[in-house]
Amino acid sequence: MSRPVDVTAVFTPLDGEFFRVKLALDIAIEQVVQEPGCIRYEITEAQEDRIVLTEQWESTDLLDTHLRGPAVQDLGESLSALLARPVEMVRSDQAA
Repeated sequence: MSRPVDVTAVFTPLDGEFFRVKLALDIAIEQVVQEPGCIRYEITEAQEDRIVLTEQWESTDLLDTHLRGPAVQDLGESLSALLARPVEMVRSDQAA
């Protein structure tokens, strides 16, 4: 049996884009929490220069399915012009 996978994703909004980034994440959260295998998917820190999303998934396979799914694709499109840098993501199943 596989272990749950924890993920931390850090979003860095461009100056003045915090509220648009947070809104896009809030919309995605409503969709993602309904996905199979999602145990936790929530914003745990929100500041003007950084938004941290904490996730937990039942398995690596279900997380990988989520990452290829429509909610992530839609979120990527929504955020494409709003972030100062690519999303920084750390997964517990890939930690060194």
